[in-house]
Amino acid sequence: MGAMESLLAIAAAFFIVAVSPGPANIAVATVAMHSGRRPGLLFGLGLSVGLAFWGVVAATGLGVVLQNTTTFLTVLKLLGGAYLIWLAIQSGRSAARKSGAAEENQTRQGRWFLRGLLLNLSNPKAVVAWMAALSMGLGQETDAGAVATATVICMGLGFANYAGYALTFSLPGFMGGYRRLRRWIDGVVAGLFALAGFGLIRSALTR
Repeated sequence: MGAMESLLAIAAAFFIVAVSPGPANIAVATVAMHSGRRPGLLFGLGLSVGLAFWGVVAATGLGVVLQNTTTFLTVLKLLGGAYLIWLAIQSGRSAARKSGAAEENQTRQGRWFLRGLLLNLSNPKAVVAWMAALSMGLGQETDAGAVATATVICMGLGFANYAGYALTFSLPGFMGGYRRLRRWIDGVVAGLFALAGFGLIRSALTR
């Protein structure tokens, strides 16, 4: 497989994983609908940095080591599960309120990046996704330059994905629909986060 074909295979595999529905994409879409474009982009930027961190880990070969470290994976799954449950509680509280909380949003602008960062840093599936994507086109004989190029391309795809979600779901139509159906949407999102969180914790405890 040539260099260009390898990069295309990696990019395609990573893109499929990146755009598929999951806690990160659901979260950035919800933030954008609830709070608008800027918070959505900040949250997405935090997700991108967290995802890039795991990309560097996978590209340098540490991903294999971490995958085989039972204690590390268990702790990461517990932390990730706890954070998802916390997000579920926040969404549940929002669903329980009869009206929005615009004032609260204004005081929390600076926290969106950190929340997105923590979500992907505590996601043990991120490093697995990176390793699966990189393995699509890279072999043991691949040089460091090709690995770095593939990693940078995937980082760009990750950022584009989250930015796309933020820009799309912050459009007036989506935000208007969210305001009308806020309690229902937040209730569903809370349920999805809770399922994902308890699933991670169960996986950690039964490993």
